[in-house]
Amino acid sequence: MSNIRNFCIIAHIDHGKSTLADRFLELTGTVERRKMKEQFLDQMDLEREKGITIKMQPVRMHYTKDGQEYILNLIDTPGHADFSYEVSRSLAAVEGAILLVDATKGVQAQTLAHLNHAKAQGLTVIPCINKIDSPLARVQEVAKEIVKLLSITQEDIFRISAKEGIGIKEVLDAVIDTVPAPRGEESKPFRALIFDSRFDAFKGIVAFVRVVDGSLLPHEKIVLLGTDVESLVKEVGSFSPAETVEESLRAGEIGYIATGIKEPERVRIGDTVTKSEIRNSKSEMALPGFTIPKPVVFVSLYPQDPNEFDALQDALSKLKLNDPALSYAIESKEALGRGFRCGFLGVLHSEIISERIEREYKIQMVISRPSVEFSIIMNNGKALSVKVPSDWPAPNMVKSMEESWAAVEVITPGAFLSATLQFLRGFEGSKSEVEDLGEEKFLLRYEMPLRELIGDFHDKLKSVTQGMASMDYKILGMRPANLVKLEFRIAGAIEEALSMVVPESHAYQEGKKVVEKLKEVLGPQLFEVALQATVGSRILARETISARRKDVTAPLYGGDVTRKNKLLEIQKKGKKELKAKGRVVIPTRVFLDLFRS
Repeated sequence: MSNIRNFCIIAHIDHGKSTLADRFLELTGTVERRKMKEQFLDQMDLEREKGITIKMQPVRMHYTKDGQEYILNLIDTPGHADFSYEVSRSLAAVEGAILLVDATKGVQAQTLAHLNHAKAQGLTVIPCINKIDSPLARVQEVAKEIVKLLSITQEDIFRISAKEGIGIKEVLDAVIDTVPAPRGEESKPFRALIFDSRFDAFKGIVAFVRVVDGSLLPHEKIVLLGTDVESLVKEVGSFSPAETVEESLRAGEIGYIATGIKEPERVRIGDTVTKSEIRNSKSEMALPGFTIPKPVVFVSLYPQDPNEFDALQDALSKLKLNDPALSYAIESKEALGRGFRCGFLGVLHSEIISERIEREYKIQMVISRPSVEFSIIMNNGKALSVKVPSDWPAPNMVKSMEESWAAVEVITPGAFLSATLQFLRGFEGSKSEVEDLGEEKFLLRYEMPLRELIGDFHDKLKSVTQGMASMDYKILGMRPANLVKLEFRIAGAIEEALSMVVPESHAYQEGKKVVEKLKEVLGPQLFEVALQATVGSRILARETISARRKDVTAPLYGGDVTRKNKLLEIQKKGKKELKAKGRVVIPTRVFLDLFRS
C-alpha cells in the first residue's frame, strides 16, 4: 500500500476543479490526448450544460516519480453548497485534499466549508492558487488569504494554471510526498466502505468502495452489514476512468464491486461490505459510515400522465441509489392524483433531480413550489410536521407554529460591503455580524428564516455584488413564526401545486404578485378565467383572463341584423357553459416560470 495515494480536489464552485482533473489525466497518460475533452470526468449532460460538477467521480491514475510507480486515486468533487454531501463522502474515502482557490476571486464561502470538512477528517491539505495566467489574477492578495486561513507560509502554496498546464507536475509530486499512504492490512478480513453506487441492468447495483482491510476476488460471497444482504460478486474493478475489470480489490484501493443485487433499497451509502464467512463479528467489522443528511427543501412531483406513476417511483429509487440526500414518500391530491413528496438539500438539488427524471427517464411532471419544514401545534395539543403547503391545516385549528432558521455566511469584497449589509437587512432576520478577513474582504453572518433563503436569495445577492459575493449556510433549528397558507384558485378550483406558506403581513403582496404573473404566463383562454389569491375564505387579490373572441359574424355579407345577433347569442351561451364546466389545464412550463420568477 506504500505506493497508493488517495486524494480529492475541493474548492468553491467554478474555481477550476474539473479542469485540474483534466490536466492530471493528461499528465499521467490515463486518457489519450486525442480522446481528451473538457470536464472529462463530468459524465452527465447536465454537468456540461451548467458548467458544474454534480456527482463525484473517482479515477485511478498511474504515475512514476523517481523511478517508483504510484497508484493515484483521485475523486473530483462538486463545489455548489447543495452538493456538499457529495464532498463529505469523498473526504471519508481519501487521506489528502487539494484545496483550489481562484486567483481572481480568492477565498469564498464554500472554500471555508470544504476546508473545515477536510480538517475534521484529519486530511493532509495541499493549497493551490489557480488561474494565475488570468489578467485579473490577484496572486499575492489571495496567497495572503490562504496563509491566514491555514497558518502556513507563502512558500507552501502552489501557484498553477489548470487551463495552461502550469505547475501541474509539481502538485502531483506534492501529493506523493505529503499525502500519507492508506492505513490497513491486506492480511486482515475484508472490509470496504461504500461511498457511492449506481444501477446496472446486467450487473445489478455497482457499489463504489474504499477498501480498508483485506482483499476481494470475483465470485466471492459478500454481505452488507447494514441491510444483512448476501450476494455473489459478479466482478470487481477500478476507474480508469471507465470501469475496468480487475483481478482483485486490495487494502487501500478505491474501486467498484458489481454486487448482482437488483433492489436499490438493499444497498446503502455508508454501509460496510465484508465477506459472508466473517459476518458474525458485525459490530467489530462495521466501519464508520456517513450521517444521512436531513432534507431542508421539499417539493412535490406528480407525473402529468397518471399511468407513469410507477415509472416515476422507479426513477426516484434509482436516483436515490447514488444520492442518499434525496428522500421521497407517496402522496395523493384530488387535483393532481398520485405523486411523491421529495426532500432535497437545496433548490438547485431539486432542479437537478427534476431535470434528470425528465431527461433520463422521459417523464413529464408537475412540480410544486419549493417549501421548507414547519412545526405546528394544534388546538388539541397534537404536534404536526408540515413539509408542503398543501398539508397546512385550517387557520382555526392552529394554536402555535415554528419554522426552520438558517445561519448564513456571506463573503463579499469591501467595495460591496454596504450594499450587501443593506441587502441582508431587507430580509427577515437578526444578528448581522461582520468579520474583516483582510485584503479588502469581509465575512458577514446573518440568521434568517430558511424559507427566505430558498427563493431567489442567491441570484439577488449576486446581482447586488456584481457576481463577486459567495454564500454558505447551515440549519439552526426551529423558531416561533406567524404564518398563513396562501392558496390560488383558477376558475374557482384550488391549484394545490401553487400553494405557499408566507408571513401573514406579506400575504397580500405575494398573492398579488403571483396572480399577476399567472395572468401573464397562462395567456388567453377559451372562456373568462378568474385568478384569485386566498387565505382561508378571504380573497386577497384577483385578476381576470379575458376569453378569446372569434368573429362568428365574419362569414356574413350583409342581410338581416337578427341573424348576426343570433350568432353572437349562441357564442355567448357557449362561453357561459365553458366557464361553468371548463377547467384550465396548466402546463409544466407555467409552474416552472412561476417558481423561478
